[in-house]
Amino acid sequence: MEKEFAVIETGGKQYMVTEGLTLKIEKIKGDFKPGDSVVFDKVLLVDNGKDTTTIGEPYITGASVNAELVSIGRAKKVVVIKYKAKSNYFKKRGHKQPFFEVKITKLV
Repeated sequence: MEKEFAVIETGGKQYMVTEGLTLKIEKIKGDFKPGDSVVFDKVLLVDNGKDTTTIGEPYITGASVNAELVSIGRAKKVVVIKYKAKSNYFKKRGHKQPFFEVKITKLV
């Protein structure tokens, strides 16, 4: 049995999602807290798992994906080092990318 799935766009990236899937996405602007509901309306493709596939140009009008915000966090630190030998040049910078962890609740 095939599962119904959709392809959404958020944070400049595309994700293939199904109901019940938990994934990490780029942080969304706005005031959110865990437990909030999030709606993704930029749906690129919907497949019902049987015989129908709908492809948007670029998005499908009227289609959306509902999700629940599970947690808000920051990824592991990425350390960037710039170094030039024999010139006393050394720069060390760190960055922690913020993310939302969401659970897909419904494909509409």
